[in-house]
Amino acid sequence: MPHFMLLMHEDHSRMARMSPEEMQKAVEKYMAWGRKPFMVEGRRLAGDPGKVIREGGRRVSDGPYSETKEVFGGYFTIEARDYDEAVRLSMDHPHLEYGGTIEVRQLFQM
Repeated sequence: MPHFMLLMHEDHSRMARMSPEEMQKAVEKYMAWGRKPFMVEGRRLAGDPGKVIREGGRRVSDGPYSETKEVFGGYFTIEARDYDEAVRLSMDHPHLEYGGTIEVRQLFQM
């Protein structure tokens, strides 16, 4: 069955305004979603901004999207028959509830 990567884009300021209780509830929702039967893997990125290497390594810049300030927070990998099913399975992800967006991309089968 094909695998699809759900790329989590978010606004960190929204999560920063959450109380500890609200944050705990959000973490519990994410953990519960991660136990669904179609899940393969999921990870949140570490807090550092990372580095981007461009044009044969001649230019290195801070952050994955430093020019646009877009924030990529992590990913989930799921199994689905096709894009339609992958999107349908993703529609109840708590990331959407907390103002994030999800980019669904099919992974190449080696």
